Amino acid sequence: MTPVFGKLKSPGFGAKCQPALLGAVAATLLLLSPIARADTPQRILSVGGAVTEIIYALDQQARLVARDSTSTFPPEAGDLPNVGYARALSPEGVLSVDPDMILATQSSGPPETIEVLKQANLRYVEVPEAYSAAGIISKITTIAAALDQKEAGSALAEQVRADLQSAQDLARAAAGDRRKRVLFILSTQSGRITVGGKRTGADGIITMAGAVNAISEFEGYKQMTDEAISAAAPDIILTMDRGGDHGLTLDSITSLPALMLTPAAQNGQLVRMDGLRLLGFGPRTATAVKDLSQAFYGADK
Repeated sequence: MTPVFGKLKSPGFGAKCQPALLGAVAATLLLLSPIARADTPQRILSVGGAVTEIIYALDQQARLVARDSTSTFPPEAGDLPNVGYARALSPEGVLSVDPDMILATQSSGPPETIEVLKQANLRYVEVPEAYSAAGIISKITTIAAALDQKEAGSALAEQVRADLQSAQDLARAAAGDRRKRVLFILSTQSGRITVGGKRTGADGIITMAGAVNAISEFEGYKQMTDEAISAAAPDIILTMDRGGDHGLTLDSITSLPALMLTPAAQNGQLVRMDGLRLLGFGPRTATAVKDLSQAFYGADK
């Protein structure tokens, strides 16, 4: 989806922004930002797919004036103005929708933009990012408190907590003592394979679904050599359900040199899921865990 707003073109917003210039830009944008409201914020910008989902789950979507490009669920969120990718926001684009509060995931950026927005005359609420059941509950309680919806937030948190517990119990039971090794592939662009290591959303969801991340040598998402991927010997390949250079099919995993000799390719074990549902860690994660567990272990029952 093409963002409505482009990136800020000012030379001060490059990889290294000089403090003096940053201060000048912040002061200018402060004058352009909305006047602070004393009452409960009613013009909310949501940044982060799970953040937007939680706002809808709390039935507070009427207060949304815009969202970022990762906010693709529920489908009606797509009707809102789009301020761009969560990690590549521009102050101009954000402030142009005149929010009185921004609810943004912790990984939003770039840092220069976030610094400017935090100096503006509006509330900026940073939503913690953690790839676990506890992390999802923390998101819900943080957002509910910011929206002055603590009672509804408590009810939603309890329901989501119960659903997550049930889903993980079923996943552990399905796995038993035969936990499968799963390799998450983020991209195969130009034949160079980027995979998910430890402390990533991929690692978190694989663990919650009763499996083991085949990559434990590093943290984050990194490219790996063909030899290292083959040596990881995954039983299953997991990826987001999308097309283009990032897409994977059964044909592609059996033809890529790095994958063709793995147990996953040999046995045709490829699992795909919508990216936000898979890695968003929001209200739908319990159903994602159930479906992944079934995909990983259902055929063996």
